[in-house]
Amino acid sequence: MEPLRILLAVGLLLGSTSAATLGVVQTEGGSVKGTNVRLGLLRSVDVFRGIPYAAKPGTLEKPTLHPGWTGTLKATKFAKRCLQKSMLQTSTFGGEDCLHLNIWVPHGLYVSYNLPVMVWFYGGGFMVGGSMGPNYLNNYLYSGQEIADRGDVIVVSVGYRVGTLGFLSSGDSQLPGNYGLWDQHAAIAWVHRNIRSFGGDPDNITLFGESAGGASVSYQTLSPYNKGLFKRAISQSGVAMCPWAISRNPRKITEEVAVKVGCPTDDKMVACLKSVSAKKLVMASPLITQGSPDKPAVNTLVMSPVVDGDFIPEDPVRLFHNAADIDYLAGVNNMDGHLFTSKDIPSIGKKEDISVDDVRMLLRTYTKGKGQAGLDAAFAEYTSQWGPNPSQDQMKITAVDIGTDYMFLVPTQMAINLHAAVAKSGRTYSYLLSEPSLLIGPGRPFHSWVGADHADDLQYVFGKPFTTPKAYGDAQKDLSGFLISFWTNFARTGDPNVGKSKVPVTWPRFTSTDQKYLEINSKMDRTYVGQKMRTRFVHFWTDTLPSLPSPAKY
Repeated sequence: MEPLRILLAVGLLLGSTSAATLGVVQTEGGSVKGTNVRLGLLRSVDVFRGIPYAAKPGTLEKPTLHPGWTGTLKATKFAKRCLQKSMLQTSTFGGEDCLHLNIWVPHGLYVSYNLPVMVWFYGGGFMVGGSMGPNYLNNYLYSGQEIADRGDVIVVSVGYRVGTLGFLSSGDSQLPGNYGLWDQHAAIAWVHRNIRSFGGDPDNITLFGESAGGASVSYQTLSPYNKGLFKRAISQSGVAMCPWAISRNPRKITEEVAVKVGCPTDDKMVACLKSVSAKKLVMASPLITQGSPDKPAVNTLVMSPVVDGDFIPEDPVRLFHNAADIDYLAGVNNMDGHLFTSKDIPSIGKKEDISVDDVRMLLRTYTKGKGQAGLDAAFAEYTSQWGPNPSQDQMKITAVDIGTDYMFLVPTQMAINLHAAVAKSGRTYSYLLSEPSLLIGPGRPFHSWVGADHADDLQYVFGKPFTTPKAYGDAQKDLSGFLISFWTNFARTGDPNVGKSKVPVTWPRFTSTDQKYLEINSKMDRTYVGQKMRTRFVHFWTDTLPSLPSPAKY
């Protein structure tokens, strides 16, 4: 009889676990029902796809509240991406009614309640991007399932407008811009108002994002409109101070778009632009080009947030008081610049020879506001270890370091220092991801020295080594587990070391005095705690270069 009792008990247990689901959830717009996915004997996750958090937005208008719906919304399919150019930039895809979000809610034996909440913003240079379904074939990079299950947190991914529809600005109150940032804010506010119904804690919300998504997170911490709506934030490879993340002369771009769509550039321009079809406006967006040493590809990412005197009241460097009570974790990949610099100098990626002139030309572009003096100072700084006959690898690594520092690392260190300097209750954490690229090795395209390239972190944060294990080794699975543990612990407690998940090494807080950071790697131990990340180059870009006199004409 004993084995029979055990079987009966197991059967009852299995039956009870299958009931661990939210079922129909009531939101402010109406009731919604998602899909329940079984993950094992005692785990499942409810997935809600395509819940609208705002109404279909007007062209170049702020988002508004959704009017709601009757009956139960079947939240089982992803919505369309926000309207944008295709990869070849010859057509558009997506839709205008795109202000939707997706939610993953993990359950154990019983339905979850009061869980930490993590809200994801995707990257794409503010020009493209989306989190609505597979990126290619059936590969859905931004599935929140692994993070939700392994970290016992609710994950939300958000659609927001990009390109001309999200960031076109006349530089004044007529067309202030930042519509994509307003979308994100509307989503954050919706989550704060509604997430309790999904088992989430509205007082423990963490924003996280990568590249333009990381910069978006940074902007949301700096805007006065988000006070009290979230508690923590994670910026991966992107902050508001990145040169590509802010548009200093938006009217020039807007006038170029106006000419393309047949609108005047005088006081009638804005009314005309708003009357143009959304698809036509998207196709009039400036092209993202290949790049060259004297015209880097990153400089073609021109549809960016602006200082509008409202959502972003003034220059981001002066807004960190708004983030003083927000826990902030930020960092970069150690070769974030590789993706871009290898397009600007193709010989880097093609394993052909690079010249000293290539390096000088790249530096000339990044220091052009300071003329010859700026170029000479930068070249001396970056080549001080070269010696009389630098190797090809040494020169190529230098070029990638220049791109990484200028586009990502130095601005991120600025943001981390500014946050730590004004923080009250908010804690600060800094990291550098250094895992070697998966594209190095026999028969693979990258040099043996290539570290973590731009966007390499995404696969690990979203647990791809667990969902597609054949593509990864044990080291990558370890790294993915480490990152999910750090990220979800931070979301739960504000400390990446403390929570439900064990971590391989204690990550010290960043303070203005010791400036400690964690180098994240599949092999990391206590020796991977560093101090004053690339401080010499941070000092060059933030102090030495700005202090040089600007030439009258260059």
